[in-house]
Amino acid sequence: MNYGIYPANRPTQTRSAPQHHRPMHRRWIDGAVIVFFWSLIALIILAQDAFDPRSGNQGLREGEVLQTFLEYAVWAAITPFIFWMTARFTLERYGWLRTVPLYIVVGIIVAVVADFMDHLFWNTLVSGVPPRSLSLLDFLSGFHVLSEFTLYVILLLAGFVRFYFLRYQENQKEAALLQAHLAEARLQTLRMQINPHFLFNTLHVISDNFEENPRNARRMIARLSEMLRYTFEETGAREVTLGQELQFLDGYLDIQRFRFEDKLSVTQEIAPDVRDALVPNLILQPLVENAIKHGVSQLEGPGRIELRAWREDDTLHLMVCDNGPGLAPPPGGDGAYKTSNGVGLQNTRERLKALYGTNQHFALAPAPGGGVIAHLSLPFHTAADYRVVAVNEG
Repeated sequence: MNYGIYPANRPTQTRSAPQHHRPMHRRWIDGAVIVFFWSLIALIILAQDAFDPRSGNQGLREGEVLQTFLEYAVWAAITPFIFWMTARFTLERYGWLRTVPLYIVVGIIVAVVADFMDHLFWNTLVSGVPPRSLSLLDFLSGFHVLSEFTLYVILLLAGFVRFYFLRYQENQKEAALLQAHLAEARLQTLRMQINPHFLFNTLHVISDNFEENPRNARRMIARLSEMLRYTFEETGAREVTLGQELQFLDGYLDIQRFRFEDKLSVTQEIAPDVRDALVPNLILQPLVENAIKHGVSQLEGPGRIELRAWREDDTLHLMVCDNGPGLAPPPGGDGAYKTSNGVGLQNTRERLKALYGTNQHFALAPAPGGGVIAHLSLPFHTAADYRVVAVNEG
């Protein structure tokens, strides 16, 4: 389950050749693939010999079967070395003039060794010629060495393909990790931005009420201290449960009730099955603040704010409604409503985009009968979902 970004607290590693940092279990898998590949080649060669009409249908001798498997076992042992060489002595690092002669010299040596071992196995297991009777001309005669060198070239090309594929994979992982670091830094910047914004606005409310009602001002300061303690404790949290977010919002609304006295009423319709849902930390407070600043505070009569939260399939819906004057259309009368681009709402948009990408939606719209509806939707997920993902990835 992916909701946009992953934790970005992993240390960055310096990369050289891709396979140098391969986990041990990955190396075992690579070895198993090499053994399987060369065993399959040996079986294909044996099957071709067994069903070749030119063989007189004499079948395969036991020594010939063993000789074939040993021949390709030599190539299975050589393959990891060739893969290591293509990753270690790259054209980018050493250039053509140094790497090409190296590849040719190594290819000649590998071809001679492979051809010698082939002759050794054949003469020992099939023809019955003792190893001591072999000479240099025996295994250099004909085009056997050339065929072994051709096989080496094919392996060399496979090594290049493997190296650049692994490097591409690592580049993709590093790019994804860099994006995660950038997104994490972006979120932390937004969080640090909203904390002083909220604090200064709340202090302004307290200062306005301090001379007129010192008792309420002291109670507001006490509430503010509780809220600040919460914000400091949850500074590093990108998401909290909706229940925690509502608890914090209750403290903020208490301060606003002190300000408006009996002129502000708040109703909540929170579905029981969404209180454990994870939401961005401090996501509702800017919406309520906007409803109070541009809605309730503009009324001469009582103000009303309604909070709703419900779930539809895999989507969590959050809604903040007010009964203020609503959204005003522009002077041109094109039907488009003006929306606030203040710090709180702009911060909300950017945080939702950073956390969930395109799997979220946030909009302001006129409420029936007057006022504004702030509606946001995001993927429904809980802390249990993250634990399941962590277990599956582990």
